[in-house]
Amino acid sequence: MKKRTLFLAMTALMITMTSGGSLTAVYADEIPTEAAETSESTELPIKSLTAKIVDENPYMAKSDSNIHHDCYNTDSTDEVLPVDIYSEINVSYEKTNPNASPAIFFDTYGHAVVPFLGGLAIRDINADETQTLGCFSPKQHDGGGYMIQSSYSFVDESNRLVCPTSNNHVLMLKATDDEGNVLPEFEKVLDIDIKTAAEEKLGKTLDQNLLSVVFDYDGNLWFATGGFRIYPDRKQQGAVGYISRAAIDSILNGEEINLSDAVFVYELTPGEGAENGISASKDGAVILTNTNCYLFQADNGINKVWQTAYESVGAKESKEGDSTTGGCLAWGSGCSPSLTKDLVMFTDNQNPVNLLALDMKTGETMATMPVIDELPEDVQVSVENSAIVYDNGSGTVSTIVCNWFGAGSANLGKEDSDSSIQSYENIYDVNWLRQGNSMIAPGVERVDTIKTDDGYEMKSIWCRSDLSDTSMLKLSTATGYIYGYVQDMETSMWQYIMLDFETGKTVFTMNVSNKPGYNNMAIGMYAGNSGNALYCPTGYLELLRLQDRFVYLPEMPYRKVNLDKANRNVLSQDKFEADGGQGTVTGWLNTVTVENVHPNTTVALRMKGISGETGSLKLYSYETDGSLKEVPAELWHIQTEAGETPDTLSDNILYEVHFTVQDNEAFDLCEEEKEIKISAVLGNA
Repeated sequence: MKKRTLFLAMTALMITMTSGGSLTAVYADEIPTEAAETSESTELPIKSLTAKIVDENPYMAKSDSNIHHDCYNTDSTDEVLPVDIYSEINVSYEKTNPNASPAIFFDTYGHAVVPFLGGLAIRDINADETQTLGCFSPKQHDGGGYMIQSSYSFVDESNRLVCPTSNNHVLMLKATDDEGNVLPEFEKVLDIDIKTAAEEKLGKTLDQNLLSVVFDYDGNLWFATGGFRIYPDRKQQGAVGYISRAAIDSILNGEEINLSDAVFVYELTPGEGAENGISASKDGAVILTNTNCYLFQADNGINKVWQTAYESVGAKESKEGDSTTGGCLAWGSGCSPSLTKDLVMFTDNQNPVNLLALDMKTGETMATMPVIDELPEDVQVSVENSAIVYDNGSGTVSTIVCNWFGAGSANLGKEDSDSSIQSYENIYDVNWLRQGNSMIAPGVERVDTIKTDDGYEMKSIWCRSDLSDTSMLKLSTATGYIYGYVQDMETSMWQYIMLDFETGKTVFTMNVSNKPGYNNMAIGMYAGNSGNALYCPTGYLELLRLQDRFVYLPEMPYRKVNLDKANRNVLSQDKFEADGGQGTVTGWLNTVTVENVHPNTTVALRMKGISGETGSLKLYSYETDGSLKEVPAELWHIQTEAGETPDTLSDNILYEVHFTVQDNEAFDLCEEEKEIKISAVLGNA
């Protein structure tokens, strides 16, 4: 494992900012004794996995449309993420919001949707200073008095934002026009008071607030009430239910409707409530409360397909003499349920914590196993972030669970706590925010659920008792690595990390800073669709993005290509062939824009994970008509970093494809003068 160091700072003695927002120098008094070169690449191999198995929801955006990426809540992405090709950290500074952009998700145009001034905004999170392109703020645009619950908002199939609010409404916001242009002020196209409608339907008062929403595969909008720390003995009345698709369509068409005919409600046992998000599949909506897991279906009413109870020891708190001061978030499971086509996966809240796999059709517990149980006896475990769940399509479901104990505020246990308000001050332990991961318990484990002739069995693949992580780890199937943001307990250094999915070993770290404020605030990692950015917010109002410098100009090495205009994406074999490619697609599709070019410009694309005979390779590039055309041999070649021309390629070596493009000629996708845009991929004949 190679370590590289890059420090980010707020004010500085020796700090230089490039036009792309990259910090190129550090405090003179903070340079570590073992600092390594940042401009370094390793031979970290590409270990691609099969794409995740998720049935596409026709009512949700075809993108990483919520904070868990999809309505299965897999916390995995098929997008490319950095793979240590001259990696660097760039930063966007926050000057308006009280926090660096957290809880980011994306629409189909690639716009980043983020919490903003109590509402939601589309923002340029790559700019030196984060820029707001359009927004909806309750205080500014709707009279105030409430906030949007961004953690459980999502993007629908028409790029509208669907949002639960703190005053128990569901909003739909039109954020872009039909061409994808961002509206400066989002248009509120739907506003339903869920709690009032549900209370009228039940004929009783609900003590819990609206928490989360999701569309099922028929477009019905399911909702659940609750929050964190739903204590059963307090007997708070909660509910789940849905708004019919027909009613939603009528409202969007400007029609008046009778909500009593459109809202369907299932009354929960007093003291029962949801503590996290909802998931959905073709089988229905899966809702996990503090005591039960349910599968519901909409059938002009609520059809409870199954109900499976699970055990919990209740809210876990730090004890006198503990090194931690906080605790857990949930009374029951801390997970949003995660799905495969056949299973529902979540953890309970016992001692030890167990991973459960339920049959999607029946709710029967198919397998269960203790997780993160190799810690000392006095170390508590609370899994509060949804697990990564990856179905390889061949009978194995891999689940990565992470201990979170210590980061939750002890105040959540108070009678007057409204844990449906998801603010940092309300739900996080102040000592953890100030002192970092020394205040939380360690533990990360991968468990595989394997289908056998007799059912399912669970098997621990690897367990790390040395990592304390709160950042909602992410898996990239394109690279085969798990990505996180942790703190080195020996150096106090916050750092990006990559774990090998197969072994759990740390294969990459990149240092950020040892200042306490670089805590990631228990927020997830975010990928987007560029294939070259892994975003992480920090408490110092800086949104970090880890990027690979996989492109450069060999004729002009002094010039740096804008990495925010350099994308890498998986091109499927079917798409490759349909667009005109021949043979087998090799490597990723590289799309790069270069500004202020000379008439003929050579672009060098650094690539890993390609193998075979050099003579059998062809380079294909898109033309303006959307077709792939073979690039003439005189316009491109492949070489090693040393400039040698190999006869045989090895997939663990970094190569360079040099491609010469003429401005406004074939293969230039940009009509602007002195600017070229290329989109090229290798094919193996």
